[in-house]
Amino acid sequence: MMVNQDQWDLAPPGGERVQPPKLTTRSQWLAAHDDSVKKAQETLAQTTDAHLMTPWKFMVSGHVVSELPRHIMIRDSVLNHLAHHSGQLTVYLRLNEQLVPGIYGPSADESFG
Repeated sequence: MMVNQDQWDLAPPGGERVQPPKLTTRSQWLAAHDDSVKKAQETLAQTTDAHLMTPWKFMVSGHVVSELPRHIMIRDSVLNHLAHHSGQLTVYLRLNEQLVPGIYGPSADESFG
């Protein structure tokens, strides 16, 4: 979306607020993830560095929340945001007395054999 559209409004004036997909099973979530990754790879392969330097806007109700070059928005909104959620997941697992998997290397719950 950040490559092919110049802006995205989460709650466009006079339009419907964006709704998350209604996925209920693990297989649906995995299929949606795989499809999204495939589409992202194809889209990025077809764009240019010059295009990724052009501005992209994130909006809510017609108001600009953020406007930065596309490559910065992809880094911040996608990659950095995934790291943030990985951190949230580790806290959730710890609070529920579950083992924490290695995310960026071994965790304290994995053997170092």
